[in-house]
Amino acid sequence: MIQKERMLKGYPYRADDQLLSKERMRVRKLIKKYNESLPSKITKRTKLLHKILGKCGNKCIIHPPFYCDYGYNIEVGENFFANYNCILLDINKIIIGNNVMLAPNVIIATAGHPIHFKARNSGWEYGKPISIGNNVWIGTNVVINPEVSIGNNVVIGSGSIVIQDIPDNVVCVGNPARIIKRITEDDKQFYYKKEKFDVNW
Repeated sequence: MIQKERMLKGYPYRADDQLLSKERMRVRKLIKKYNESLPSKITKRTKLLHKILGKCGNKCIIHPPFYCDYGYNIEVGENFFANYNCILLDINKIIIGNNVMLAPNVIIATAGHPIHFKARNSGWEYGKPISIGNNVWIGTNVVINPEVSIGNNVVIGSGSIVIQDIPDNVVCVGNPARIIKRITEDDKQFYYKKEKFDVNW
């Protein structure tokens, strides 16, 4: 089994493999072009994103700077928005649903290393997949760790570290992230805490 196959299956693999090194270099060149592109060059940015990402729905906006490892392991749905300094370490699959918003400095990391220093120093590493459902808002400075699944209609509060699965329709905050609120129909009337909308939407 070649190293790329091992990587995608979540087995220990060697990142210094020649093929993987070549693929990382390819996407880094594209990301450099993307990050240096003018904000007014929307068509150019869109074309670059379609070359970088494995799957990209309509209305996909990522504010530079943006970084990833391979690109082809990232799949985003419709109406995706990522703010500044988004880092997607896609050693394994990162699957993101529709209507997902990432605030600045979000890190979604499928990559991992062995705990024991001798095993870690050997150069073998691994990646485990991450999935994010539909209608999710991930706050500033959130870190999502390997092998986590986040449900639909979820809010992850700023500064949270997500190390375990999150169910649908909840607000999670903290390190490690924990459920602090269930989202209900009553929440539709508020835009911030208990401040009600004074506009129609």
